Amino acid sequence: MIAYNPKDWFTFIFRLHKADTFKRLIPLMIFIAFYALIIAYLEINIFKLGAENKLKNITNLHTLLGFVLSMLLVFRTNTAYDRWWEGRKLWGNLVNSSRNLALKLNAILPLEDKSNRDFFSKAISYYAFVLTEKLSQESTRLQLDEIDHPELTANESILHQPNRVASIIYNKVFLLKKKGLINNEELLFLNTELQTFTDVCGGCERIKNTPIPFSYSLFIKKFIFFYVMTIPFGYSFNLGYWMVPFVVFVFYVLVSLELIAEEIEDPFNNDTNDIPTLKISENIKKNIREILLK
Repeated sequence: MIAYNPKDWFTFIFRLHKADTFKRLIPLMIFIAFYALIIAYLEINIFKLGAENKLKNITNLHTLLGFVLSMLLVFRTNTAYDRWWEGRKLWGNLVNSSRNLALKLNAILPLEDKSNRDFFSKAISYYAFVLTEKLSQESTRLQLDEIDHPELTANESILHQPNRVASIIYNKVFLLKKKGLINNEELLFLNTELQTFTDVCGGCERIKNTPIPFSYSLFIKKFIFFYVMTIPFGYSFNLGYWMVPFVVFVFYVLVSLELIAEEIEDPFNNDTNDIPTLKISENIKKNIREILLK
């Protein structure tokens, strides 16, 4: 994730970053420019449709379709951002639960009990790291796909590592309960934080393996494609060859919005704008060690 100053407009306007969609779209923009140039040449110089006003109604149609498309893209972007923000909130809950669990154990465990303190320091921190690895795996994304993927079959024997780590922590807590180091009230005191770990994991997996419905995503891509490809037919006789940069600009804006939505709808894919789960895990590890071991 990129940290930036949102008030620094000048830098944003003239800076090209690797996350910028402009560089990714340059080949397609060149293709669209040549396509629009060919259509403009045919309409203006060969068929001379503009002089006969045969295509003026197309501009009215594009105005109406442009409004519909803008509404679809707003919904698409908002939905993708909601998924990103929900993922960030879940990881915020994991940070809070990890700290609260460490603080409660710090109050319960004697200072001289270095063994148990060291165990919980490592186990609580390790959960965040294994969850990060789990969410970055392609097999996690494909778990609910209707197609049987070979990589899922090959990984059937591999344990669900976050559940495994959570189970180890639970077992350790109940072992301390049996030894009398934790009483019933303290066990209930710790259970809320322990349960949050699995809740966070389930919420993140839901985001990871449940994408935007395929039909909706497919429709938007087709809509953008046909909308942009038909713009030259309606605007050549009004704008002349100035229509070419106009079409390229419209293409850049619409497709960039779709690309941004595609990137942030999966916030655990280690892209530039995704949630920095590894950095958060490192901060959790640092905080837990400060609480339990210092």
